[in-house]
Amino acid sequence: MTEVSNHKMTGAAPSADRWHGQSVRDLIDYWADKTPTRPFLICPERDRVVSYADLQREVAAFTREVAALGVKPGESVAFAGCNGYGATLAFLGSLYGGFRATPLNLVAGSDALAYVLDHCGCGLILVSDQARPLIEQAASLAQGNPTRLRLDPDNGPEWACSSQTSGPGAAPDPGSVGLLMYTSGTTGRPKGVLLSHGNLIAGGQNTVLAHELTAHDRALCVLPLYHINGQCVTVMGPLVSGGSVVMPHRFSASRFWRQLADGECTWFSVVPTLISYLLQLPEAETPDRRSLSRLRFGRSASAALPPAIHRAFESRFGIPIVETMGLTETAAQILSNPLPPGRRKFGSPGIAHGNQVVIADEHQQPCPPGTVGELLVRGRNVMLGYLNNPEATADTLTANGWLRTGDLGVMDEDGYVFVRGRIKELIIKGGENIAPREVDEALYAQPGVLEAAAFARPCSDYGQTVEACVVLKPGAEPDEAGLISPCVDRLGPFKSPDRIHFRDTLPKGPSGKIQRLKLLELVNLEADAP
Repeated sequence: MTEVSNHKMTGAAPSADRWHGQSVRDLIDYWADKTPTRPFLICPERDRVVSYADLQREVAAFTREVAALGVKPGESVAFAGCNGYGATLAFLGSLYGGFRATPLNLVAGSDALAYVLDHCGCGLILVSDQARPLIEQAASLAQGNPTRLRLDPDNGPEWACSSQTSGPGAAPDPGSVGLLMYTSGTTGRPKGVLLSHGNLIAGGQNTVLAHELTAHDRALCVLPLYHINGQCVTVMGPLVSGGSVVMPHRFSASRFWRQLADGECTWFSVVPTLISYLLQLPEAETPDRRSLSRLRFGRSASAALPPAIHRAFESRFGIPIVETMGLTETAAQILSNPLPPGRRKFGSPGIAHGNQVVIADEHQQPCPPGTVGELLVRGRNVMLGYLNNPEATADTLTANGWLRTGDLGVMDEDGYVFVRGRIKELIIKGGENIAPREVDEALYAQPGVLEAAAFARPCSDYGQTVEACVVLKPGAEPDEAGLISPCVDRLGPFKSPDRIHFRDTLPKGPSGKIQRLKLLELVNLEADAP
């Protein structure tokens, strides 16, 4: 495996306070002045390289064009499209101009997007040809009629006319809202998370601190820019450290290793689902490690990484995977395992970097090590609140600055957090709490399982019972009893699933996280179907 000692450390990572009190415009202007020719963005589909000087010039032009359309600082500029130059320009250009960058989730339905457009008061949408049918349908359902302009993934927006204004206007305040990011809304309406420029920089800084990123590092970004991981980890991380990012339009398992090699990438960020896809590649497509000589590590986020999948990936590819954890409300990363040769604990997203975390009881008081409680976070990366939703904001942010994540977890004596599941997803059987992740891991340990998720079914005798949905690997045969038996051996009969439902796919959010709360409804609908 690649060790940290292979990493060039001549461009040391900035201190935690270096960018405190700065805006994203300050960040871009700084690097454009200090390292104008260094690449920031590499777009492999068109072999396009955007230097820091190019970035500064192009986001300033973006700001002028948006202002000429009548959009005021603090108002939303929405964008919808695949990754690449266009989406990056829309994201960073909106921040540079003091507008509120509002990415639209391309896996959300038209009803949810119509709600988002109305809720944020959006007057301008930059939309790719691929996303246009979805956005037009959403706009037809919305109360307003926002302007829609074409967003070319490789060339940026097609402006109606060229602006003649002289400059990008006043710099945004570090405390002003930079990003309005809507949660996936698996229960109820999506909530609009308000992240300031300071929050976004802190999110990037936490990534830099945890992964020891420098100006010599280059990320591969394959997670969509309508998800916080793509924005704050693989865009803001390089921007804070003065590094670079390679950004293809989308993830492709068959092209993934070649993109890493050709881009001379030193790290990548993925989700467990993508790790599973890479493991399904034929053995002939296992890359020659020498072609990835600069690659230091990969990171996994957005959902729990089953230890069996984690070990299988490292065994086959010889690349260390660093498990992490983040939230939209915290500008992504809050926890990370150390890089090799530091101690990584499989099954844990690690320790705090750049913010404080605590496991607390129902009164928000710290629990002793080894005690299950709610994971709380405090730091500069914690959101301002939810747009036009004071009740949800008050429920989530405590009076003394802690953010309630809604995740159950336990912290060991070394400060490593082990997540036991969402409070709302907890299975309560006969008065006993069962963490669904524990059942998931027992299923993932079995060789034929590609994806697994346990869930609760109401029961008159026990209150709830345990069931699970499973996606099998190609060639594996459904065998309900054969999957349940090893669970009983590992967990005992009480915690083991009573039923296994075999499916072709599991419902997922934009980050690839399995939407557990939808499983019971899907299973019931299929059972009722003629």
